[in-house]
Amino acid sequence: MKVIICGAGQVGWQIARHLSGENNDVTVVDSNPELVRRATDTLDVQGIAGFASYPEILDRAGARDADMVIAATYSDEVNMVTCQVAHSVFEVPRKIARLRSRSYLNVVYSDLYRREHMPIDVVISPELEVAEAALKRFSAPRAFDTEMFFKGKVQMLGIRLEEDCPVVNTPLRQLTDLFSTLRAVVVGVRRHGRLFTPEPGDQLFVGDEIYVFTFAEDVARTMEVFGKTQKKQDRAIIIGGGNVGLMVAQRLESQVNRVRTKVIERNRETAEKAAEKLERTIVLNGDGLDGALLAEAGVERADAVLAVTDDDKTNMLASVRAKSAGCPLAIALINDPTLTPLMQPLDIDAFINPRATTVSSILRHIRHGRVKSVYSVGDAEAEIIEAEVLSTSPIAGQLLRDIDFPEGVLIGAILKGKEVHKPRGGIRIDEGDVIALFSLAADVPEVERLLQVSIDFF
Repeated sequence: MKVIICGAGQVGWQIARHLSGENNDVTVVDSNPELVRRATDTLDVQGIAGFASYPEILDRAGARDADMVIAATYSDEVNMVTCQVAHSVFEVPRKIARLRSRSYLNVVYSDLYRREHMPIDVVISPELEVAEAALKRFSAPRAFDTEMFFKGKVQMLGIRLEEDCPVVNTPLRQLTDLFSTLRAVVVGVRRHGRLFTPEPGDQLFVGDEIYVFTFAEDVARTMEVFGKTQKKQDRAIIIGGGNVGLMVAQRLESQVNRVRTKVIERNRETAEKAAEKLERTIVLNGDGLDGALLAEAGVERADAVLAVTDDDKTNMLASVRAKSAGCPLAIALINDPTLTPLMQPLDIDAFINPRATTVSSILRHIRHGRVKSVYSVGDAEAEIIEAEVLSTSPIAGQLLRDIDFPEGVLIGAILKGKEVHKPRGGIRIDEGDVIALFSLAADVPEVERLLQVSIDFF
């Protein structure tokens, strides 16, 4: 597949890294020559320095025979014009645009993106993706990462093991004997910074970060097995009343089980706008780092603080202050991935990486066809792929124990019809089944070969 990626920032670079590693013909376009040089020096891609919305630049990038254009620059307008030019001048079949402004995302104006108007096949909203990620973290307060699969029937949980975990030093194969009715599978372990897929005889140790697939009904019990107790979330404080904070507050207001929410926003104008759009949420104008203001917001009674300003350091410090004031859970929005190792020493329970959420969303739409969902794990270290098994797939009709999956791949759950199954060696994988699997990045191409999606469905 021939792909043009417009924008060589973190999101564009990560997408280029994924696609070039899978033997796609990738060209990166950016107006900053240094970013283009970084991409061409570190990845197997071609690079063009120039404005992506200019027809001659897209022409030089090979738009005349491109299969897809991904417009992920920092400008909504550039991304929109790039898709328009790619469609009108070069007839590129598939166009994906990243759009930030809420004005462009209003469903009232969704007709704008029809082919006869502004022909964008897929619109990705980073802020909406981040808001969704924040709500998922809030729903699983003791997990550092979480994602839904099979339309919410299965949940992936990232859990950090601590001293009180009852199953440390226990071989994984014994978990089935100890908890015979627990429908949970450990598919990934990060130990001392290294991510790997565990063997049945491997033990779990204090400090490990594990990725677990579990049925939605078993989430609470799974958390307890790994030493995490959960209680209902009734009160939340959101630090940052911009687009992300406002989206989170609005979603919390709309939930059936009401969460009492307060928003702290430093900018008076932004705070006033948030107050106008929120009906049952108190908005406080002030600094989220101010201990007196946090006390006024009731931080010691809050179940969680979500720090989602546009400044990483503010989010980290606000989370630390909230925890020191007695709030049991702190979730921080962190743009700079180099800061994530500081989360554990600072006792920040979970973080949201906007780039990772956006990359996951774009990958989900790139791998269309029988691939239903893709979730990027960590710093693009692994992927969780949800895909339907085709009749042409080498795994169709085989018992799970007989399938030669790469070493870095583990099945997390299997959907047969409407029924979810925990993976067992004797279960047969049939055409039409949907599987959710964890794959280290290096093994993704082999997974796609086994699923027969790499060529037919790009």
